[in-house]
Amino acid sequence: MEHEPLLKSLMTPFPWSIALEATADEAQALMAEHNVRHLPVTDGGELVGILTDRDLKAVLARRTDNGDGLNVRDVFLSEAFVVDIDTRLADTLLEMAERHIGSVLITRKGRLAGVLTGSDACRAFGEYLNKRFPHEPGTDAA
Repeated sequence: MEHEPLLKSLMTPFPWSIALEATADEAQALMAEHNVRHLPVTDGGELVGILTDRDLKAVLARRTDNGDGLNVRDVFLSEAFVVDIDTRLADTLLEMAERHIGSVLITRKGRLAGVLTGSDACRAFGEYLNKRFPHEPGTDAA
């Protein structure tokens, strides 16, 4: 019998995070260095929100000073979608779709445990489809 995959099997565990008082430049550099688009934001070790590359780029595009003096505090989203690691995967994915959001922060006992993105979900679904419906040579649409 097949079982529903768990959040922890799809999430990126121990994700890179950034401090609330870090600069926008530091955030951009961290995202580029680790090829991520979502950074959990912490303040004194506590999870306080999320910073996305899209939000950061949007704010920087409206500024004339190239973001000089801009901190993560000025850009991050304090109302991030956060779920406990034991939340059902299906419930989490449906809520992400309903809210039109690309990531969810996953906690265990109130502490950051991972990040699940839309890309993670698409990859897992593609793998599931390949497993469930194996490719048969000669069946490609032309």
